Amino acid sequence: MNAIQAFIHAESSIRRRARRRSGALKGSKTVETRRKAADGHVNRLLGLLSSGDYQRLRPHLHRVPLGYRQSLYRARQRLGFVYFIESGVGSLVNTMANGQAAEVGTIGNEGIVGLPLLLGDDRAPTSVYVQVPGMGLRMTAARFSAELARSASMRTVMLRYAHALFNQVAQSAACNHFHTLQQRCCRWMLMTHDRMQSDEFLLTQEFLAMMLGVQRTGVSLAAGALQRAGLIRYSRGVVTILDRGGLQQRACECYDLSRREFDRLLGKSPRRTSPRPKRRTGRV
Repeated sequence: MNAIQAFIHAESSIRRRARRRSGALKGSKTVETRRKAADGHVNRLLGLLSSGDYQRLRPHLHRVPLGYRQSLYRARQRLGFVYFIESGVGSLVNTMANGQAAEVGTIGNEGIVGLPLLLGDDRAPTSVYVQVPGMGLRMTAARFSAELARSASMRTVMLRYAHALFNQVAQSAACNHFHTLQQRCCRWMLMTHDRMQSDEFLLTQEFLAMMLGVQRTGVSLAAGALQRAGLIRYSRGVVTILDRGGLQQRACECYDLSRREFDRLLGKSPRRTSPRPKRRTGRV
């Protein structure tokens, strides 16, 4: 099995396990779900909407799989849909004229892909790609804009999220300047773990390098150190969190600062329990 086949096999395996756990792809694509922000299978923003706002959105929300590298919208092109992510992570990417790309923000089950519509625009200079596969709730951009215009309470919820995301981007800029690669690697793995319903998820070296703003060799060194410490297992693009508490101890202050800011603006979310390390011998 070559490297490409191994990667495809790993991604397919994770998707099959996710489908067995949630049954998300069976039955109607129309959302039939509880509206509790504390439920890890429900997008946090939808849980914060008033009952009236949610009931107007509900018939127009359709559950769709979010595949690795899938484009959710492209730079300078009109947005056709918005996505309320339930699991997985979207990557907000800025591409330079020479083709080099850098991640400037991430979106998970705490938010929405399609903020330009909230701010009165229908396109953006950035693109959004699926970084970690999962599931999302999709609706047309036209319907979302119409509901925003109709409801002041819905606009308030979305604007508070926009504020939280802006703060995350600002914190990340400072983090990249002041903190070590290993600290930042721990932070991003914790943020990804927060958005998944499993301790195991797909996170390729390519995207991790983009997230951290380093070459893949730097990712290998940082992930290797965490693996030797018994905090994670990282093989063929699949991360398994073994000791969340240990990752938190090694992460920089930015992880807790960003999480507290989201909680301040959107209300507290449930905390992930820390898997107990099964071994800390340095061999994984």
